[in-house]
Amino acid sequence: MKLLRFGRDFKPDQQVILRDYLAIERTRLANERTLLSYIRSSLYLLLGAIALFQLKEFANFEYLALTALIFSVIFFIIGVYRFTLLKKSLKHLYYKSEEKESEDETA
Repeated sequence: MKLLRFGRDFKPDQQVILRDYLAIERTRLANERTLLSYIRSSLYLLLGAIALFQLKEFANFEYLALTALIFSVIFFIIGVYRFTLLKKSLKHLYYKSEEKESEDETA
C-alpha cells in the first residue's frame, strides 16, 4: 500500500538534539490527534448508520445505513493502522539515534 506509506526514506545520521526531540514530540501529539479524528469520524458514521437503520418507513435507506456502517469500520481500521505505523516509525527513529549517540560516546 504505497498510498499509506510515508517517511520511510529518512535515516538519522546524527544524535537527536533538543530541537529534533521537540519535533518528534509534536509529531507524536499530532499523530494522536489524527487518530482521535479518525475515531470521531468513525463514530459519526456509526451513529448515522444506526439512525438510518431506525427509519422503517424507507426501505432504501438500509443500503445507505449498511454503507455508512462499512465506511465506519474502514475509517477506524485505517486510523489505527496509520497511528501504529507512525508510532513505530518514530520509535525506530528515536531509538536509532540513541544507539548512534551511545556509539559515538564509546568511540
